[in-house]
Amino acid sequence: AARRDFYWLRSFIAGGVAGCCAKTTTAPLDRVKILLQAHNHHYKHLGVFSTLCAVPKKEGYLGLYKGNGAMMIRIFPYGAIQFMAFDQYKKVIKKQLGISGHVHRLMAGSMAGITAVICTYPLDMVRVRLAFQVKGEHKYMGIIHAFKMIYTKEGGFSGLYRGLMPTVVGMAPYAGFSFFTFGTLKSIGLAQAPNLLGRPSLDNPDVLVLKTHVNLLCGGIAGAIAQTISYPLDVTRRRMQLGAVLPDSEKCLTMVQTLKYVYQQHGIRRGLYRGLSLNYIRCIPSQAVAFTTYELMKQFLHLN
Repeated sequence: AARRDFYWLRSFIAGGVAGCCAKTTTAPLDRVKILLQAHNHHYKHLGVFSTLCAVPKKEGYLGLYKGNGAMMIRIFPYGAIQFMAFDQYKKVIKKQLGISGHVHRLMAGSMAGITAVICTYPLDMVRVRLAFQVKGEHKYMGIIHAFKMIYTKEGGFSGLYRGLMPTVVGMAPYAGFSFFTFGTLKSIGLAQAPNLLGRPSLDNPDVLVLKTHVNLLCGGIAGAIAQTISYPLDVTRRRMQLGAVLPDSEKCLTMVQTLKYVYQQHGIRRGLYRGLSLNYIRCIPSQAVAFTTYELMKQFLHLN
């Protein structure tokens, strides 16, 4: 039983470390994405690369990591809950519902994503508010201050959970498709070309795992497909989370209103998909690092 208890803890740590590594790698791109998605007035005339260059000039290099502290505090439990819940849901769905193969991966991935989001949502809210601030116009002094302000000024808990709906609606296809694509690519790869793509796991020679670079590639493809499907909902979530900070917040109270408003104001390419190219650049290494770190941590902590 002791081994099984620690299995939870080890799996928690593996997921948490995987999430933190992935997010720190791409934190500057994350900050720029938030500034672009919600048309921050300091940077709204700029594109992706010009914003990446403009932020350090205006706010110093650490400006690229603004909001990263709140992100780390959120992403450790988020990554941990997501990977752990994924394994648990997979077992439950297989046992209780008798569903296996790709479908149970899709279902478990979606449920795990939603569980993780609900548990850590207020931290995401705070992170976005901090990342949207530009030097010299600080409304929030730090993580705890932002929490207090949103809680007291914007209606308590419902203020901290504003924008949860598009997040959950977007999360299901996003998490589902990324786990589904990754799992499918992994099983096809290992079945078709085990010698070329696979190698025995370090902690269990009977289990074949993908070679690191193949893992990175599969994780990247999984991230890209999942992103494209759920991106407009990501833009919607960010706008709703920024709520009171944006001038047009009263037009963006519900998910449908926000989607309509962004579409009418800015169209598809410059509105619903604004910052998508950046998201690919951000998401592919992020997903790749996450899945690869998780697979390595699994071997390191003997989880296979």
